[in-house]
Amino acid sequence: MLEIRDLHVDYGGVQALRGLGLTVCEGETVALLGNNGAGKTTTLSAVSGLVKPAAGRIVHEGEDITKTAPPKIVARGVVHVPEGRRIFSTLTVHENLLIGGYLVRDGAELTRRVDEVYELLPRLAERRTQQGGTLSGGEQQMLAMGRALVARPRLLMLDEPSMGLAPLMVAAVMEVIKDINLSGTAVLLVEQNAKAALKIAHRAYVIENGESVLEGTATELSADSRVAEAYLGGAA
Repeated sequence: MLEIRDLHVDYGGVQALRGLGLTVCEGETVALLGNNGAGKTTTLSAVSGLVKPAAGRIVHEGEDITKTAPPKIVARGVVHVPEGRRIFSTLTVHENLLIGGYLVRDGAELTRRVDEVYELLPRLAERRTQQGGTLSGGEQQMLAMGRALVARPRLLMLDEPSMGLAPLMVAAVMEVIKDINLSGTAVLLVEQNAKAALKIAHRAYVIENGESVLEGTATELSADSRVAEAYLGGAA
């Protein structure tokens, strides 16, 4: 579904990605692990067209999208939920979801998609008339994911969805991501909570200084002493 080949991204002469390569297959959840500044967010931004690589290729379903504009990437079914949720705080939950379907021209179809999100995330249905800014952090994250789902993504990219959330809400958000994947949507997940990410991922990559230094199944990386020491509190 997605293949990144020898990707290089520079910010003002500083190399953020140095020959990164990774793949996401149909129906997979793939986690990107690494410390702050490793290049995880840059990877998602490059795929979604928000930053332009200096070299390398991004291939989606057999087509090179390296230089494709962000709206066209969304139209292909690649949807990015950025770090920090970035919902519209003064709009209601329902209005936020409608914005997720800005490419949908059929009003009845848009209504069906929003109703599907409410079915998956009943907490949003209960709060549909509330302003987004009045929701809890976990509810705002669910709203950000729900808004993305209205676009019917084939690949959903999530950047730090558990950031700032209480442990119980982290578990709830991860369960939603698992359900999204089980419904047939591939997921590329950037997450500093490696333990939570590896519980729901099929495979994972560890990124350091803009390069992939480890990759494998979630089970393999959970048992790897290097991953345990750096990201799992020292216990494989």
